[in-house]
Amino acid sequence: MNKIGLTLSALLLFSCVAMLYAHTEMMCNDKQAEVTMKAHGHQNNVKILIAYFTWPEPDGIDAASGASRVLSDGKLYGNTEYIAHIIREATGGDLFAIKTERTYPTPHKALIDDAKKEAEANGRPKLLNHIKNLSDYDIIFVGYPNWWYDMPMVIYTFFDEYDFKGKTVIPFVTHGGSSFSQSVATIAEMEKDANVIKGPSIPARSVPDAQASIINWLKQHGLINK
Repeated sequence: MNKIGLTLSALLLFSCVAMLYAHTEMMCNDKQAEVTMKAHGHQNNVKILIAYFTWPEPDGIDAASGASRVLSDGKLYGNTEYIAHIIREATGGDLFAIKTERTYPTPHKALIDDAKKEAEANGRPKLLNHIKNLSDYDIIFVGYPNWWYDMPMVIYTFFDEYDFKGKTVIPFVTHGGSSFSQSVATIAEMEKDANVIKGPSIPARSVPDAQASIINWLKQHGLINK
């Protein structure tokens, strides 16, 4: 075989090995997540907490004019709040709304401008409320909107405050197109002793119709309360 043939054969072999490695790694990661989640199944009476921070827009805004609001059964929800309620109903978990001592501006543009300044200052807004019994929970969903390609700074405060060692943490996000950005990796870095698993990512436009996909994700991970 000439040198060109040998080179092509080597490249083909390398490509096959690389593809096999990537496929195996993906399968292993998926399998690890599946085993981890099903080990926490309801048959073991695990407790689930769904903590979330939602867009703090005024109660008077309607679903049509508020890009971060959704109307369901006559009630107006923040986008992340709505997803949190779907997860709560499907899993039987407890809800916890993450709130800040500071009051954010309520006009939409003023709010996102304020969020940008807070992120640039690496701010840590103080929490208004606190989880008194975190040790009771095995799985903690943490939901938030994507603000400026990151999680809101209050979520940094949240992870600074609590120790999630030995727990499964499942971030979920609502967003305008940026999904999680790098926030899941950031959470994993902040909580090195926790098992961090990427949860649902829901574009803002899809939130009103997200229930089926959320339920499907929970079923795949053995988290439906039967």
